[in-house]
Amino acid sequence: MNNPDSQSDQTPGGVEAVGLDIGHLIRRMEALLVAMKAAGDASRYFLATYLRTTRAVADELAAGGFLDQVWVERWDVVFADLYLDALAAWNAGQAPAEPWRVAFTAARDGNLPPLRQVLLGMNAHINYDLPLALLAVIGDTDFADPALVARRVRDHTHIDMVLLHRVAAEDEAITAATGGKNLWERIKTPLERRATGHFLREARAKVWANTRLMAAARARGDQGEYGRLRTELARRSAAKLDQLARAREVLFQLWVRGFGVRLKGA
Repeated sequence: MNNPDSQSDQTPGGVEAVGLDIGHLIRRMEALLVAMKAAGDASRYFLATYLRTTRAVADELAAGGFLDQVWVERWDVVFADLYLDALAAWNAGQAPAEPWRVAFTAARDGNLPPLRQVLLGMNAHINYDLPLALLAVIGDTDFADPALVARRVRDHTHIDMVLLHRVAAEDEAITAATGGKNLWERIKTPLERRATGHFLREARAKVWANTRLMAAARARGDQGEYGRLRTELARRSAAKLDQLARAREVLFQLWVRGFGVRLKGA
């Protein structure tokens, strides 16, 4: 995995990502969303949000907004595949990674608000999947190049900016899909929107710390340590999701306990 552009590169789950572009990804997500809506699957709220944000990233790619357009597109596809593969496993009656098992199980609760389902999906995808996606598209020699890593971090940060521009629109889309907000929800809306930026910044910092720790184990050839760290990442991410699924006020829980997870030693 030293050469991130090698035709033999695969995602951590073993899914070949070469040759798939963001347009193909969007079409795949659109078809899946149609099926989930028809089935009344509550997990569709996260997928719908993810689809809209993926379209926004595609627009930014088309506008040339990143330092490395090719790398960002490849990373975006690899990242999304981790979620889509977990969802496919769940729908097939198989066991996905533990964080996704918690998120998908919570979605079965008919009383769980759509916003919370979206936040659960975001936590599973960012805290668990994102480090694995970064490891899949940044090779060991690349991690040893500070200038290249700085470029990757800048593009990652720019995606956060794209997402932040979507916050108000996503809030309105979720509200429209669920028939409006009550008084308390309307009062909280401005705070919730401002909190999103804080959560993204915090999560990004922890994701990169976890990724660098795992990358160091991989570069040493220490497969035992790499496997232990990946298991710890799944465990900590699942525990975070379990807390959020049971919390009365999920955003308050995020403020108190933080959005991301941090591996020991990261």
